[in-house]
Amino acid sequence: MDRTLLTISETETIEEAFRRLNLNMLGILFAQDAGGRVIGAVTDGDIRRKLLGGLSIRDQVAACVNRDFVWARAGAPREQILKLLDQRVHIVPILDPERRLVDVFSRDLFQIGEESEVFARARSPVRISFSGGGTDLTHYFVDHDGGAVINATIAMYAHATLRRRSDGRIRIYSHDFRRTVEAKNLEELGSDGELALIKSVIRLIKPSYGFDLDVSADFPVGSGLGGSAVVSSAIIGCFNEFRSDQWDRHEIAEMAFQAERLMLNIPGGWQDQYATVFGGFNHMEFSSEHNTIVPLRLDPNIVAELEESLVLCYTGFNHDSGDVHRDQKSQHRKADAMAAAARQKEMTREIRHHLLRGQLLDCGRLIDEAWHAKRRMSSKISSTELDAIYDHAKANGAVGGKLLGAGGGGYFVFFVRPFERYPLIRALEDKGLRCSRITFEENGLRTWKSRIPATPARNAAASN
Repeated sequence: MDRTLLTISETETIEEAFRRLNLNMLGILFAQDAGGRVIGAVTDGDIRRKLLGGLSIRDQVAACVNRDFVWARAGAPREQILKLLDQRVHIVPILDPERRLVDVFSRDLFQIGEESEVFARARSPVRISFSGGGTDLTHYFVDHDGGAVINATIAMYAHATLRRRSDGRIRIYSHDFRRTVEAKNLEELGSDGELALIKSVIRLIKPSYGFDLDVSADFPVGSGLGGSAVVSSAIIGCFNEFRSDQWDRHEIAEMAFQAERLMLNIPGGWQDQYATVFGGFNHMEFSSEHNTIVPLRLDPNIVAELEESLVLCYTGFNHDSGDVHRDQKSQHRKADAMAAAARQKEMTREIRHHLLRGQLLDCGRLIDEAWHAKRRMSSKISSTELDAIYDHAKANGAVGGKLLGAGGGGYFVFFVRPFERYPLIRALEDKGLRCSRITFEENGLRTWKSRIPATPARNAAASN
């Protein structure tokens, strides 16, 4: 509504006030002083009472002004204004800090506000595996009657934020690589060069709009925590937020596998994608026909005790998981490697049994056995330096442990008895290694939408 029909100078005549009241159809005006500041309200009833008291329509409207009126400051929360309308008045003027009229709210007229800018966020957790790594490789489980792994997600994440653009331009920023890639459209983005994994995911999704995408991770590249799958699923999750027909968890895991394993041709297994999307503790079985994800319902006290019994240790060596998996593939038909992989599968079931019953010391011993079995699957899984770290941990209180991921570097996880945790950490840190706690993450991939308000929030208090 035209603001000139809502306000009137206090020096104007009562006749002019009637004219504006007839035009605005609200039954109220807001009187202003010479500086344009609102000093009070004037209603049709106020004027008529003054006229009955002897005023003339030629007199100034200032004589009719109610200076003790209800108003709200610009920025007052919507709920506060609604409460004023609900119990006290029919019209609430909104005034800026200089007491100039900004807006008028009534029971029928309420400014909803412009549509806010919406963006999508996602975070996806990394996993630690206890046994079975390598048997989730397609070439293995197709030829050897299936594969089995047992793993759990922990509170370290890949993060992604996505904003749709009104044009077709694309901007991708990776905090971990400190790299920005920009393109006019999807075709120009291509698939080679920097941030190849992210480009691969985007080529798979084929968004029909331009966008800004920021990606970051809580873990270093080559950490052995399934980081590539975690980043991929976070990105897919963001784009999924803008779909009306959303992909389910299986589809997201399969898409992440396709982008990395098939489109980029990076060798690797299947567990990382399912672990990060589903979250929690899972026993997974793989065959040529089906991937079966079975969540483990552990007692919260068992989970808490396991957190206190594990130490995460970063070796400082980054690995090339694809290189390790290629070597595993070349070795997998050798008798020793086949026997080691078969024992790994057996131990996943044994570890599951002990976990469900809270027999954690038995789990620690089995993890030690699983590590020694895994080392037999490829000479690239460990090294002299990594073996020295493991032996040092065992000599200083670790019951067992294993290198996470394909091997070759990244993180060790060690199981330790009560009262031996801190001597172990001290012994590892004395070698220049970095240790940290593990907190398990019950949820997998989480996605949500948020918004940036188009106008300042109405957050100041109302007054009268």
